[in-house]
Amino acid sequence: MKIAYLTDVEGQWAKLESFVSGNPLVALDSLGRLQVAPGARFVFGGDAIDRGSAGRRIVAAFLDVKRRQPEQVVLLAGNRDINKMRLVTELSGLPPTSTPLELRRGQRGPLLRWICDNTMGARQAFRHRAEELEQEGRAHDDEAVVTSYLSDLDPAGDLTAYLSVCQLAYRESNTLFVHGGVSAESLGHVPEAVSRVDDVDQWVLELNSFFARQCAAFVAREPRGYATLVAYQAPLPGTRLNQASVVYGRPTDELGNPKLPRPEVIGKLRRAGVERVVLGHTPSGDCPAVLRDGQGFELILADNSYGRSERGSQLLLDETPRIAGQSVLDTGETVQISTRLSSEGAGSPLGLQDARGRLVKARLETGDYLTYLSYPGYRVEQSAAPASELPLPLTPPHPEP
Repeated sequence: MKIAYLTDVEGQWAKLESFVSGNPLVALDSLGRLQVAPGARFVFGGDAIDRGSAGRRIVAAFLDVKRRQPEQVVLLAGNRDINKMRLVTELSGLPPTSTPLELRRGQRGPLLRWICDNTMGARQAFRHRAEELEQEGRAHDDEAVVTSYLSDLDPAGDLTAYLSVCQLAYRESNTLFVHGGVSAESLGHVPEAVSRVDDVDQWVLELNSFFARQCAAFVAREPRGYATLVAYQAPLPGTRLNQASVVYGRPTDELGNPKLPRPEVIGKLRRAGVERVVLGHTPSGDCPAVLRDGQGFELILADNSYGRSERGSQLLLDETPRIAGQSVLDTGETVQISTRLSSEGAGSPLGLQDARGRLVKARLETGDYLTYLSYPGYRVEQSAAPASELPLPLTPPHPEP
């Protein structure tokens, strides 16, 4: 199966357009509808909304192509998609406990704006929704924004329908897709299960069954019937992590530098035939980052949110997996990414960490390699060098024991 993968569009239509530009597997037709080529599959890695003024349009486009080509489309639910379930109760008299008193007793518009900014990691989402409603020629005042969210979350609304056809994990051959991460805490863990699931494929099946049950409870408006899912997709209280969740786990160090899972996690995945894990959720510069353990396992982080360039990179997985995109170096130069995973042999530096701690994350069209390092304050270093100039030794970027 040929797979075209995209993740974390977050309401930005231009990101979707750049993804399909020249894409041999997925296109936009003259009506603006997504079309997946025969024999191909489109996998969306989650987070359809929040950071742009086309969230409703993107949800509608993904829902439409899923309905027309159901066997060729896989939609993973991201935290930005799932956490909107909270609004049904939080805008109906049960706001978050940290809500200021004056907002608890006030109008719903300011309350929703505060919820987005302070408890959903969705700053400017309220403004983006107002802009989208205005573009649609509809009322776009504060109350109209509230109404639009609740309408989308109605049992017959588009966002509810979208979530109902999503899943939490997907495996195709030797590749496993989840939104956030696979860790020692999350592998085999299924919320509400009495014990961990040892078999990887059974774990995927039970995760998706759990998600489907929780979505059905949301549609039925069962009291607290979907609270477990809302908690599963969120960071643990007082933290920015939830490593037991495939939605909100992060495969990075505390500064945001990508790291491979622990060797025992990789070993369990490989024994199940999984040689590659593909993720979104955690930004890692301008283009997908490849990590390799030197023994055949690959981790690909494909969320380029907050990068210097936020074009929709192309990750195409078939007989010759390849990544295309662009990156802006520290010098200001824009370089083009052209990484063919199958052509990187055992001696390749791709996916390893150099002596300075920089990840060799991609190959450029020139043949040089793109290196990446994240610093405090969300600062990053992005530079290019030939393989001969990378500081040795080159080692797999495993987390510390």
